[in-house]
Amino acid sequence: MWTVNAIGRLGNLMGEYATLYALAKMNGHQAYILPQMHSQLSKVFKITLPVLHSDVVNRIKWRHYGLHDWMSEEYRHIKGEYISLSGYPCSFTFYDHIKDEILREFTFHDFIKEESNTYLEKVRGDRKNVTFVGIHVRRGDYVHVMPNAWKGVVADKGYLQKAMDYFREKYENPLFLVTSNGMDWCKENINNSLGDVHFAGDGQEGSPGRDFALLAHCNHTIMTIGTFGVWVGYLVGGETIYLTNYTLPDSPFLKLFKYEAAFLPEWIGIPADLSPLLNKKIT
Repeated sequence: MWTVNAIGRLGNLMGEYATLYALAKMNGHQAYILPQMHSQLSKVFKITLPVLHSDVVNRIKWRHYGLHDWMSEEYRHIKGEYISLSGYPCSFTFYDHIKDEILREFTFHDFIKEESNTYLEKVRGDRKNVTFVGIHVRRGDYVHVMPNAWKGVVADKGYLQKAMDYFREKYENPLFLVTSNGMDWCKENINNSLGDVHFAGDGQEGSPGRDFALLAHCNHTIMTIGTFGVWVGYLVGGETIYLTNYTLPDSPFLKLFKYEAAFLPEWIGIPADLSPLLNKKIT
């Protein structure tokens, strides 16, 4: 039996699930998930890995095996019958070689597909030939954690403007669907003078599962930072724009994280404006 810790929120759980699925298969073992992972992911997706009963989890003498967030050669040769993988793995380098299987695991329940498509149809209204671009703006705790703990920044107004202008220049009728855990900030900082922006949730903070499904039913993706946005881009499969170089070179974050392992090579990175951090250093 192989399993993985179930820590973090939706994006983290998806990364842990996909990594367990891929590494167990690579090493020739059966993967099982913990009840708390199943309770979260099975609400949204038609996942197929079997679930361990909590009594069983507590009785097994697991060998705990820590992962960093990119694929390493040693992970192809993990020894042990009862392995519990740990960490926050999310990188496509673990599972992109079986992408079709991973996308099948993360198939939405039919009622979620229907709800998402109905919502997008309503947003479309009478517009013709619409290209939906999902925008996920990660704020919340990151607004404080990035500058204070990681010497980094979150996406600002300028980044979002550049990313949206890319799609406005390329597509005739782009319609931007914004989800965020900081919607008030989005409404103040995202320019909607063209009337092509829809703030999903009508002022309410949507549930993560609902927001994720709406974004995943769009044609393209603008993400900021975080695993939630990474997974949206991966599932959508269209063009993805992401914020890159959002930490100072001496950031401790870079010991845990590699840009090239987090974002697919075909995705488009727009470098962050680090001047707020540099100005802070000078004063």
